[in-house]
Order: sequence, then structure tokens, then C-alpha cells
Amino acid sequence: MDKILTQFASPLGLALTLSLVGLLLLPGRRRLAGSGLLLLALTGLGLSSLPVVADTLLRSLEERYPELSVAELPTAEAIIVLGGGVDPVAIDRPYPDLQSGADRVWHAARIFHAGKAPLVILSGGIIPRLGTEVSEAEAMRMFLADLGVPAEAIRLEERSRNTHENAVFTAELLQKSGLARGLLVTSALHMPRAMAAFQEAGVEVVPAATDFRLREEPPHLLRWLPEVRSLAISTAVLHEYLGLWMYRHRGWA
Repeated sequence: MDKILTQFASPLGLALTLSLVGLLLLPGRRRLAGSGLLLLALTGLGLSSLPVVADTLLRSLEERYPELSVAELPTAEAIIVLGGGVDPVAIDRPYPDLQSGADRVWHAARIFHAGKAPLVILSGGIIPRLGTEVSEAEAMRMFLADLGVPAEAIRLEERSRNTHENAVFTAELLQKSGLARGLLVTSALHMPRAMAAFQEAGVEVVPAATDFRLREEPPHLLRWLPEVRSLAISTAVLHEYLGLWMYRHRGWA
């Protein structure tokens, strides 16, 4: 249900909903209201597609936890990697697929090889809508193995389906293993919600953000012209803000 609600709350979902209501109102006596909704839908969708708007929204989340080199990170007992960067193996395919957030796994391997922690915890369960029988954690394990991380240094948390469950189930795993402090690896955009969820779960984590999407560019005309990439970024940012609100409302953050 949460996934469906966030789809309707996206710029595209809102624009389509407002446009549909506006079109229904046009033939009747509420033509002015219908025209207003259509204008609002078009304006909102257009603004969300502008690089200058999308980057401003993105900056409001990504700058909360700045990008640090591996050398700047402290040592910890474990590296905790959240799912969302690797698509699990599909039934008719032999290997997982990397997404744009695959930097999470790459960064975890980089941190491990730098000797910052002796253990990597991969958190992510099975995603039924993808039609897979392999968890996100297992898919990340395959990638980590290719990056040279030994099997004995990896632990899997395969029950979680969202960030809240990432935190709760990882907290249980840490407690059973007698561990208390970890380096939390996830996309910079996702880090504020992830940090809030893990802190609420009682886990001491140090942010090790990666997958930064903000591009600092000098002013030029193209930044004021709509593009698909910017619409995707605006959608992702609004998804995170909606997620933060929902988590706080439910007491998960």
C-alpha cells in the first residue's frame, strides 16, 4: 500500500491525477476549476523536470551527510549495507543486475578492504513484485564476492522489505552477534531516513554515504530546460520526504 501511495504522490502521479479531475470538470459549470487544475498539473510537472529545481531539492537531502573518503571514516565492528542497489536474480536469468544505487555495494567493499571493519552485513529481503526467489542481500553477496570480499566476512539479513525493517532486523542480528557499532552504507539521498530508522531501532551507526547524484554545474541555459533525469530526481526526493513523514508519524524515526 505504501508503494502505491508514493506513486500517486510523485510529480507524475499528481499531475495525472489533477489532469484527470480537471478534464472531468471542464464540461460542467466548474470549467474554471478544471482549467486551474490542468494548469497546476502542467506547472508542477514542468517545474519538477527542471535541473535547477531538481538539484535544489536533491541538495536539501544529500548535503545533510557529506561525502567522506574511506580514510576519513572511523573504524567500526561492522559495515551495514542497505538493499536497493542490486536487482536480485530473476527466475530466467543467471545473474543479478546493478542499479544506479549499486555504489552502495562497491563502497562497502572499498571500506572493507581498507580495514575499517571486519564484517559486512547485507540487509534486504525478497521482493515479490520482481518475481525473484533470491533476496537483495544474496544478490549483494554475489557482487561483494566478485569484489573480493571473503564469504566468512559476510552476514545476510534477508527478512526486511523496507528501511524500517532493515533497521529492526539488523538490530536483532547485531545484538545476537554481540556487536554495537556499524558504518551505515546507503545512497546519500536515502541516508537521512536510514539514519533516523536505525537510531530509533537503537543501533549506533556512523553514516558512510555514497551514490551522490548532485552535480554542481555553472549556470547555463540547459539548467532551465526540462529533462527526464531531473523529473526522476524530483520524484526520488519527494519519495524520501514522504517516507520521512510517514516514518515519524508511525514512530519509526
